[in-house]
Amino acid sequence: MDELPICPLCLRPIPPGAKLSLHHLIPKLKGGKGGPVVLLHQICHNEVHATLTEADLARDYNTLEALRAHPRLAKFVSWVSKRPPDFHSVTPGARPGNRKKRKG
Repeated sequence: MDELPICPLCLRPIPPGAKLSLHHLIPKLKGGKGGPVVLLHQICHNEVHATLTEADLARDYNTLEALRAHPRLAKFVSWVSKRPPDFHSVTPGARPGNRKKRKG
């Protein structure tokens, strides 16, 4: 039996069928193309990008340890770790200016 991958942010398993995403530890726009990536639950990935800018990620939060140490992400991890491994919801409270404007 194969073991399930573990989300390195919340440390919950990622079961088959769960929403998931690859996170570039250094954002592609900041020179991280081809750099290290980690497999996260989609909800965890959404929270990372709702909390931090690409510049913040590249400069100060380019390791899992640094991400887990961020106060908002630490609070999120504490909350989400009590949810089932396949839990997903909309990410509330995105940081200001992080919503992409749609053309049209």
